[in-house]
Amino acid sequence: MAGRWRLLRAVARGLSARSGGGGGGGLKSAPGWFAMAGDMRATAASQAKRFKSSNEETENQEENGHQDKRFKRSQKDVEDQNKKFPKRKIVLLMAYSGKGYHGMQRNVGSSQFKTIEDDLVSALIRSGCIPENHGEDMKKMSFQRCARTDKGVSAAGQIVSLKIWLIDDVLEKINNCLPSHIRILGLKRVTGGFSSKNKCDARTYFYMLPTFAFAHKDRDIQDKTYRLNKETLEKVNKLLACYKGTHNFHNFTSQKGPKDPSAKRYIMEIYCEEPFVKECMEFAVIKVKGQSFMMHQIRKMIGLVIAVVKGYAPESIMERSWGEEKVDVPKAPGLGLVLEKVHFEKYNRRFGNDGLHEPLEWTEEEEKIAVFKEQHIYPTIINTEREEQSMVNWLSTLSIHDFNATSSGVQVNDRNSKSNDLEGSDGCDDDSD
Repeated sequence: MAGRWRLLRAVARGLSARSGGGGGGGLKSAPGWFAMAGDMRATAASQAKRFKSSNEETENQEENGHQDKRFKRSQKDVEDQNKKFPKRKIVLLMAYSGKGYHGMQRNVGSSQFKTIEDDLVSALIRSGCIPENHGEDMKKMSFQRCARTDKGVSAAGQIVSLKIWLIDDVLEKINNCLPSHIRILGLKRVTGGFSSKNKCDARTYFYMLPTFAFAHKDRDIQDKTYRLNKETLEKVNKLLACYKGTHNFHNFTSQKGPKDPSAKRYIMEIYCEEPFVKECMEFAVIKVKGQSFMMHQIRKMIGLVIAVVKGYAPESIMERSWGEEKVDVPKAPGLGLVLEKVHFEKYNRRFGNDGLHEPLEWTEEEEKIAVFKEQHIYPTIINTEREEQSMVNWLSTLSIHDFNATSSGVQVNDRNSKSNDLEGSDGCDDDSD
């Protein structure tokens, strides 16, 4: 290429010289020679520019290749260095804001929908806690989550179990590789066969909602100026108490039929706390503790209570909803649902005081959990409700539900509900991994 460039330059100079020669023929054709010489010079310049661009592109590709190789070598060096640390089965206490994520569970090989575990696994690799190939096959590190929170759902006390290299300053290094709305708040050693999902005795969720959701459709104002009175709060708690104990919750999920034994679930506690005001809007928190929950179960439990309190459905629907008859149960928005805590009572009794392992209790981390909720979870719920009005929009759909619907009518509503879930936030699902 350089030789062609020199040849073209020489030809251009020769043509230019001839165009300025002495004979009358030369003078007569001088404009043509000047034009030809100009064309040749332009061609030569173009060739040179392309040659330079090609060289720069090749150099950039080589530099990028060297950078990739350097990164892989650096990652490999970190992995080799960390192999000297013991590899142990541990649990991590996680807190995260679920807004903008398509749930907790990672879909390996799919980058279309970002999940909490995508960011967690990336941080574990970059911090040197696991080798890169463990991120591609999570079974290699015996990874298990306690509860699979779905799209938009947050957590203040999620627990994951896995095997990692116990490097120095492990929590600090992992958190340095995570965004601020995902934090690892605690770490504890566990037995080799521990699974955070299978060893969990119960889960506690809370659902934060604006109290105008309980305003009676005919008697009360329906905006943020509403304030929950004592009588209405007592009615809410009376209805919530109906869920305590073991019931057939097949009407509270789309996954189970009335004859399916796994539709029976045990609810230990459920109640609504005293309301509080945030940014001129009153909110309340409903807490529910159960052994496990099905897809959308909590949101439907709360949705049905709201429908009764607002005057859309009779109280008798509560009892009827866990019979074999198909009942149209509305599903509250996913925005306010948060996994607050998971419980390991049986594990703690057996291994918590064996001298080798710690009980899976997080009293020392409670302050950090509270701070995270105040900084990331509550503001996300409040601001999103103010901006998107998810509760307001959902409340406007209660009038179209038929709470005396036949089975066929309910099936239509279920299909509509499923189609809406493609855009909306899902609830929780502890046992369908």
